[in-house]
Amino acid sequence: MRFLTPILLVVLLGGILMSVSGRGDWRTASRESAGIAPDPAITSEAVLHVYGADAWGWRGWFAIHTWIATKRKNEDFYTLYDVVGWRGYSGRPVMGIHRDIPDRHWYGARPRLLKAHRGEGAESLIDAIDAAARLYPWKKSYRAFPGPNSNTFIAWIAQQVPELELELPFSAIGSGYVDRAGQ
Repeated sequence: MRFLTPILLVVLLGGILMSVSGRGDWRTASRESAGIAPDPAITSEAVLHVYGADAWGWRGWFAIHTWIATKRKNEDFYTLYDVVGWRGYSGRPVMGIHRDIPDRHWYGARPRLLKAHRGEGAESLIDAIDAAARLYPWKKSYRAFPGPNSNTFIAWIAQQVPELELELPFSAIGSGYVDRAGQ
């Protein structure tokens, strides 16, 4: 009986952690704009934002998901650069470059702005980010821990484009994978 109690405790705790999410079902969680990004229809200057939001479910207690949103001068849309693991389930690359809402809630989690650049300087950074993203070495690989994951992708871009001056927070689990993989 003494041996069974710790096992039962671990199983129960694991079940609770796996099932708990303060944001409900991922299929119905908010994916609306948080209203952080300037409206591209009325903003002519270039905009570059790096966002982070709590990861889905219990992982959000300690980890974030990151992505980059860009809008070139006079464009009326944003281009997102991100890595999403479940794209790989259908055989697609996990890395994506696509038009979307820049500051969309990450399945119920409100994003926060980690870095912002606007105007002339942002335009050249957008070119550098696009080039770096296209050279990302793990376009089809995803592993939540230790990486490569969404934070590995953003850390890769930050390493390739130091002018971005981006330092990811400690909660960007997987961002250190870039340094470990290079050794």
